[in-house]
Amino acid sequence: MPGAPRWSYEHRLLAALLLVALPGLLALAGVVLFVYGAGWKTVTALVVVVAVTLAVAVALQRRAVFPLYTLSNLLEALREGDYSLRGSRARRGDAVGEVVWEINLLAQTLREQRLAVEEKTALLTKVIAALDIAVLSFDAEGFLTLANPAAERLLDRPFMALDGRSAQALGVAGFLAGGAKRVVEHAFPSGSGRWEIRHARFRADGRPHDLLVITDLSRALREEERLAWQRLLRVLGHELNNSLAPIRSMAATVSKLIDLEPPPDDWRGDARSGLEVIGARAEALARFMARYTALARLPPPNLREVAFDELARRAARLEQRLEVKIGAGPPLRANLDPDQIEQALINLIRNATDAASTTGGEVALDWREENGSLIVDIVDGGPGLPPSENLFVPFFTTKPGGSGIGLVLARQIVEQHGGILSLENRADARGCVARLRLPLPAAAAALA
Repeated sequence: MPGAPRWSYEHRLLAALLLVALPGLLALAGVVLFVYGAGWKTVTALVVVVAVTLAVAVALQRRAVFPLYTLSNLLEALREGDYSLRGSRARRGDAVGEVVWEINLLAQTLREQRLAVEEKTALLTKVIAALDIAVLSFDAEGFLTLANPAAERLLDRPFMALDGRSAQALGVAGFLAGGAKRVVEHAFPSGSGRWEIRHARFRADGRPHDLLVITDLSRALREEERLAWQRLLRVLGHELNNSLAPIRSMAATVSKLIDLEPPPDDWRGDARSGLEVIGARAEALARFMARYTALARLPPPNLREVAFDELARRAARLEQRLEVKIGAGPPLRANLDPDQIEQALINLIRNATDAASTTGGEVALDWREENGSLIVDIVDGGPGLPPSENLFVPFFTTKPGGSGIGLVLARQIVEQHGGILSLENRADARGCVARLRLPLPAAAAALA
C-alpha cells in the first residue's frame, strides 16, 4: 500500500530462499518428531536445523548480491569518468561473467573515445590559437566564454580581463543580431578597418551559444594590392626600359653627330636613322599608353539577350590565319554584352592561334550548358602554358611583339559578367584550354 516501506532486493532474496527451504524444513521437522518424539532433543535438533538453514540462505544471498555490488561499482566508475577499473570475473558462458565482460569492453571503448576527443580538442585548441582570425564565443546571456589570442589582440586585452564580459561591453552586441556573414567598417580597440563578420549559433550543455569569427580584410587587401602593384610596376618598368634605352642611346648619338666639326659626309643619314628609331620607340610608347587607357576605362557591360551560338561563330570567322573548328554546341540565348564578349572571344582565339601556329596544331571552339552556366572552351594544339604566374598581369607577354593585355582584358570582361576565365593545359594532348564560365538566366533555354 502507498507509504508502506518496501523490502530491499537483499531482503526479498533472503525471504525467497527461506520460502524455498520451508517445505524441506517442515519435512525434516516431521521426521525428527517421528524419530525422537517430543522432547528437548527434538527442540535442539530443530533449532540447529533452522540455524543451519538460515546461515545457508544468508550465504547464498551474499553470494548472489556480491556480483551486483561489483557491477554497481564498475558502473559508478564509468559514470564518474574513471575508465581504468575492470571487473575480475569477466568470462564467457557465465551470466554474471558476460555482464562484467561487456562492462569491461564498454569501459575500454569509452576510454578510447575520450582519448580521441581529448586529442581532437587539443588539436582544435591549438588551431584556434594559431589562427590569425578572431574567434569569440558567448553564452545564452551574451557573456564571453572563449577568445583566442587573435581576439585578445583585436580587443587589446588578455582573456583574463575579457572573461565574463558582456557582448555589449565589448562593443560586438550588434554582430550577434546580424546575419550569418557580412562585411562592415568598424573600429575595434586595436584599430579600425574593414572586417568580415561571421555569426553562428551552437549548443553547449544543452543551452544556445553564439560564435563570432572576425577577419581583418584590410590587411589582406593591402597585401594583395601591394603584390599587384609590384607585379604591374615590374612589367611597366620592363616595357618602358625597352623603349627608353634606345631613345637615350640614339639621342646621345645624334647629339655627338651634331657637335662634330666638321660633320662627316653621311651625318644627315645617320641623324635621320637615329631620329627614326626615336620616333618608332616613341610611337610604341604611345601605343602602350593607349592600351593601358583602354584597359583602365573598360565600361560596365550593357546586358541584353543575344544568341550566343551566332556570336561565337562570328568571332571564330574573324580569325583568318587558321580555320577555327567549331563544335556542335547547342543554340543558346544569354544575357550579355555582345561587343565585350565577342572581343574577349577574339582575344582568346587569337592567343590560341598564335600558340597553335608554332607547332602546326589546331584550334577548336565549343560551348555547352552545364548546371545553369554557359561553358565555352577554346582548345589549341600549341606548346601549352608557360611556367609563369604572371599570365594575367597587365602588359606581361611571352610572345614577341605581344601587347600583354589580351588575357587581362578577356578576364576583366568575363568577371564583369559574373563569370570565370581559367587557363589549363590539356589532359589528353599537348596544348591549352581557355574556359569561360558565364551565368545563364533562369529562363534561358535551348532554341528550337
